[in-house]
Amino acid sequence: MTVKQHHILVVEDEHDIAELIALHLRDEGYQVTVANDGHAGMRQAFARSWDLVILDLRLPGPDGLSICKALRAEHNYVPILMLTSKSSELDRVLGLELGADDYVTKPFSVSELVARVKSLFRRIDALSSGAESAAPEALTVGDLSIDSARREVRVGESRVELTAREFDLLLHFARHPGRVFSRAQLLDSVWGFGHEGYEHTVNSHINRLRGKIEPDSEHPQYIVTVWGVGYKMQSVASAA
Repeated sequence: MTVKQHHILVVEDEHDIAELIALHLRDEGYQVTVANDGHAGMRQAFARSWDLVILDLRLPGPDGLSICKALRAEHNYVPILMLTSKSSELDRVLGLELGADDYVTKPFSVSELVARVKSLFRRIDALSSGAESAAPEALTVGDLSIDSARREVRVGESRVELTAREFDLLLHFARHPGRVFSRAQLLDSVWGFGHEGYEHTVNSHINRLRGKIEPDSEHPQYIVTVWGVGYKMQSVASAA
């Protein structure tokens, strides 16, 4: 089976780990560029358009958080997967708050990392092919409008910039208004795989999404919490 060529940047200062990741990703048909420190990683991140950036948090020079922050500051919403250590819970949360789409904890299985990458690209490719083959889907919830074909979101007349994962999460909610999803269900449906213990990923994405689409993120009207269960999408009218 021919794999669509995706271009991936791997920023990892541990040479053996970087080459192992690159080797396995290339075996899957991906084009991979490796940067071994933060300075090279920052240059490469802005040198071209990437389909995915894999960032180690701890790097000589600018660290992974700095590179992630710089990309998002330029409204570059390339998917970002961070590599973190088990002891750096704060860094993981900061990374997600800054706009990373997911993280893998060291020491990790390379097969798990590759599975995450493949799952991410399957979702993006499926959405792209669906947009080309099906009628454009436009969803409206209160003042919120979602164009699945263009992957655009507006609140009123203002366009909202979302990361790829934030958009997928919002679209999933909007396609199932009123339905309550647990964090585990959202991980399976939006991230494309179950990974127990990663509920912080869901929480952080929902918090960031609320900050971008809600009139008052402290009192959300679109994506509301169902205490003890999970989250659901409701319109402003039904929330009133």
